[in-house]
Amino acid sequence: MIKMAYPEIIEKIKEASSIAESEIEERIKNKMSMLSGLISKEGAAYIVANELGVKLVQTSGMLQIKNVLVGMRSVETAGKVMRKFPINEFERNGKPGKVGSFIIADESGQLRVTAWHDMTDQLSRFSEGDIVKIIGGYVRENNGAKEIHLNSNSKLVINPEGITINIKVMPAGADGQTGTGTAQEAMQKAERKKISDLTESDSNIEIFGTVVQVFDPRFYPVCPQCNRKAEQTGSGFRCAEHGAIEADYSFVINAFIDDGSDNIRVVFFRNQALNLFKQTKEQMLAYKNAPETFDRLKTELLGEQVKVIGRVTKNEMFDRLEMIARVVFRDIEPEQEIARLKASSPAQQGISVGSKEQEEYRDIPEKEKELGAAGDQEEDRDTPEEEEIADPDKHMKKPEEDPEDPEEMEEIKEPDKPEDRQAIPSIDDI
Repeated sequence: MIKMAYPEIIEKIKEASSIAESEIEERIKNKMSMLSGLISKEGAAYIVANELGVKLVQTSGMLQIKNVLVGMRSVETAGKVMRKFPINEFERNGKPGKVGSFIIADESGQLRVTAWHDMTDQLSRFSEGDIVKIIGGYVRENNGAKEIHLNSNSKLVINPEGITINIKVMPAGADGQTGTGTAQEAMQKAERKKISDLTESDSNIEIFGTVVQVFDPRFYPVCPQCNRKAEQTGSGFRCAEHGAIEADYSFVINAFIDDGSDNIRVVFFRNQALNLFKQTKEQMLAYKNAPETFDRLKTELLGEQVKVIGRVTKNEMFDRLEMIARVVFRDIEPEQEIARLKASSPAQQGISVGSKEQEEYRDIPEKEKELGAAGDQEEDRDTPEEEEIADPDKHMKKPEEDPEDPEEMEEIKEPDKPEDRQAIPSIDDI
């Protein structure tokens, strides 16, 4: 079954019908009321789209990445390779297997492509920055994100004629991360939202709020050549691509940010962790051997206002949204934020003071807030290894295959550990 998130349905209807979002929401609400609760909000949205003659799903031809949906088969799309990951070998029921992945992007979005078994041999044919056309892929959901999977029936065309992707790949920095543009470009493209308004489909969003909880950094070994996670083997370390190495170390830091409407766990990897704490790599690595000295930095950061640009993910275990930081700003310009607040004030939006809408606009929650451990990433995407490092309670299960197609790697979370938590103000004080 093809799966489309509710915000995506609304956006499709808006684009095709030119009807205001408020009117679309009202039609959906009326449809749900008419059917006496026998249909979900998404189902009602599908009905409204059908009544308006809006085709929600394109099922054939070349698709933009934003139009690739979970459940699709025989997908055809193209994108620029933003990052390529090492191939992993595994064994299941005595049979060997291989899996590899890479990230592609076009002007509409980005996603991960996973190749299985013999299809992993195709990964050696292209490099980061090449354009890859995918034919015959199928789409699954993994950790709240859509992925294209490739099997023996799939094909890859490298740098096909007539296809151009107008985005650029930034070269890997000292931490091995790649990006699709500068921080200034990210600011121009990102949409500012209140935390309470975030959805799991937000892939480039900006929040502004106060740091209310900070956690100790987690350090992990990386290859000094490719900056990817290294595995410990006996007394040494090994990189999947470069073999035995003398490991370097990278890090990830977790924090909660509150903007008055709600709070959210944010994950800061490497460069963005350095930006958050205004530290050099050498200064941060010094805390690896003296973790108790990091308490001063955590205390100084509490109460600071920050602006973060990144993407939203869904933590299925705790049924909450979390955010992976691409860019973080500590030095906020007060005049710019004041002007922004005035532009979005109730008066500017035609909301009368004292009305129900005004109360909703203030959006000061009284409900109890859940706070837990968190982590952060730099100005780019996280790899599966980085996601596991950001949340040590996640563990990868071995890949499995169903009768038709291999299943994607699954991650299982355990509850946050109490010892990982830092003392924070009481909920009543926030």
